[in-house]
Amino acid sequence: MRKHYAFVIFIVAMLLLAACKKGEDGETTAPKEEPKEEEKVVYTYPFTGLETEEEPTNRAIAVMVNNHAKARPQSGLNEADIVFEMLAEGNITRFLALYQSTLPQRVGPVRSAREYYFRLADGYDAIYVYHGAANFIDEMIRDSGIDFLNGAHYDNDKQLFIRETFRVAPHNSYLLMEEAYNRAESKGYEITVDHKPLTFLDEGETVTGEAAPYVKISYFPNSTFVEYKYDETTGTYLRYSDGVQTVDFETETPIQLNNVLIIEAEHRVIDAEGRRAIDLESGGFGYLLQQGKVQHVQWENRDGMIVPVKDGEVVPFVPGRTWVNVIQLESQANVEQVQISEFSE
Repeated sequence: MRKHYAFVIFIVAMLLLAACKKGEDGETTAPKEEPKEEEKVVYTYPFTGLETEEEPTNRAIAVMVNNHAKARPQSGLNEADIVFEMLAEGNITRFLALYQSTLPQRVGPVRSAREYYFRLADGYDAIYVYHGAANFIDEMIRDSGIDFLNGAHYDNDKQLFIRETFRVAPHNSYLLMEEAYNRAESKGYEITVDHKPLTFLDEGETVTGEAAPYVKISYFPNSTFVEYKYDETTGTYLRYSDGVQTVDFETETPIQLNNVLIIEAEHRVIDAEGRRAIDLESGGFGYLLQQGKVQHVQWENRDGMIVPVKDGEVVPFVPGRTWVNVIQLESQANVEQVQISEFSE
């Protein structure tokens, strides 16, 4: 009997060994399932509508940028998601550059604050960055509760702001962007937020409107003027200031814009220095330039953000970068001063 059991055990062992060998040769084993590729989640940046594989939760930073002739060409404007251009005092415009999707190494020259700029930055839930301000403006900023970084407090810091030697004050203050979030966090500010997105065209959609290969905006007769020229090869508008193309100081990269929104707003001079108040709440008439065409639109302030509107519906932006020019309209005299040229070559 023991010999019989031993024989049976021997046969079973041989069968198991044969099965193992067959499995190794792949003759009898089931085919291995290929691992399924995980579908990549695609996000979009809230202020450009461009796609990204990483969730864009970094908080926007809005920087006051100098546009005096002695401050040109500026640094970092070509990487801003949105730039707002408005008169500060006299006939000189100033920029509020909003950064979220891309962060340049430095931005500037940085200039002083104005109320309508910091209200606008707050509407986009951005950290407001400026260099100095009149005492009453500084007090308004503190009382408003908005999150800010004032370069005047960091003049000798050389980590957040730096004074460049190739320009003279007040045209030589530059923000070092890498440090901005660190300083904001140290002040107790939120540096990650879920920004409300603007409305953008879907892929493959095109815009309608009249041909607009060229536009000129004159802020004052015989003074500051801005031009936009449509580049068919890139499908973007190139910007010129007083006849000179706007490029980045370091790289000489030109400003290339997918959207140019020109809006009319009431302006008031509020002091002897020529400072202004600009109404960015009431809405009004505007021009929207995209893909070489122009649409006549209304503009509205919706939840703090400036958007083009037609028949009560928001007109989508083309995914990409946007420049908003705010021009004055207070009386017939100012209408004559603010001239938009015919849309022609």
